[in-house]
Amino acid sequence: MRALIIQGGWDGHSPRAFAEAYAGMLREEGFTVETADSLDVLIDGLDGLSLIVPVWTMGSISESQLRGLLDAVAGGVGLAGFHGGAGDAFRDAVEYQWMVGGQFVAHPDGIKDYAVAIVDQESPITRGLSDFTVTSEQYYMHVDPSNHVLATTTFHPATAPWAEGVVMPVAWTRRWGAGAVFYCSIGHAVAELDVPEVAALHRNGMLWAARRSAA
Repeated sequence: MRALIIQGGWDGHSPRAFAEAYAGMLREEGFTVETADSLDVLIDGLDGLSLIVPVWTMGSISESQLRGLLDAVAGGVGLAGFHGGAGDAFRDAVEYQWMVGGQFVAHPDGIKDYAVAIVDQESPITRGLSDFTVTSEQYYMHVDPSNHVLATTTFHPATAPWAEGVVMPVAWTRRWGAGAVFYCSIGHAVAELDVPEVAALHRNGMLWAARRSAA
C-alpha cells in the first residue's frame, strides 16, 4: 500500500514533525510512504495511492490542485486528516470542507484539558478504546450531519459560556465518492501522540481510510 503525506501551511501546527510521525506509523504498518511539501503533487502522480494524509493548516489551494485531490478521493483513494492540518485548511475551498466533513471555527479557552467520549466502540478505529482526557485545543467545528461520529467532547468554556454543554464531534468517518474519509480534531502538538488513545485513533483512522478505500 502507498501513502502520500502532504505537509505545509501554518508552521504553528508543526507540519513537518507531524508528517514524520505519521510516516513512521504507516511504515510500521508496511506502507510505502512519500512526503511532499508542495500541493502541486496533487495535479499529477496520485495513481496507485491507497491513502492521502494532508498536514496543511490554512493556506490556499489552486483549482487544479483541489480538483486533483477531490477526484483522487472520489476515485477510491483514502483520506485521513487531523486537527487544523485537515479541519482548518484552505478556508476558501468549500468543496474541500465538504469532503472532510467539517471546518474549524473556534477553540475557546485555548489549550486546555478536556474529556473525549468514545461513542462508537464497534468501529475498527475505536474498538478497545476507552474515554480519555487530552491537553489540546478543543475544536469547535461546523460539522456535516452525514458524518458517522466515533468520538465526541462536551464544551464547558469559560470564555464562551453560551456554548456550555454543547456536544461536539471529535472523530468521524464519511464517504466521498468511492473514497473513505477519516478526521480527528485532536493534534495541535506532536506530544499529543504520546497519549495512547490519541495515537491509536490516528493510526487506526489512517489504516481504516486506506483499507476501506481499497476494499
